[in-house]
Amino acid sequence: MDTLLLVLKIIFGLFFTYAGVMHFIKPQFFKHFIPNFLPKLAVNYIFGGIEIVLGVALFFSQIIKEAAAGIFILMLLFLPIHIWDLTKERPAIGSKKLAIIRIPLQFLLLYLSYLIYTHS
Repeated sequence: MDTLLLVLKIIFGLFFTYAGVMHFIKPQFFKHFIPNFLPKLAVNYIFGGIEIVLGVALFFSQIIKEAAAGIFILMLLFLPIHIWDLTKERPAIGSKKLAIIRIPLQFLLLYLSYLIYTHS
């Protein structure tokens, strides 16, 4: 279990760091996920920065629990956005099929971040 947990921490760390960096490299990709009443670019950069910080934090044993809790909270915040995206005629993710798949994937990310939190 220890090896599996270590691999999970590394994968999550790399995934969230990469996702956060992509918010800065390709902000136009993320703008369709952000509701129109919010300042899209600012929200994009804020959440990209949060993802980078949380992803990198998973590589530091002193703050892994806090990082995992932060990722859990972030995934909870993103869940309504993914559900909203599914209701759109043309989802930002690209297709209805991908939008449907993303909902259970979100729950998997929640569960895995919970596992990192409880076993660190």
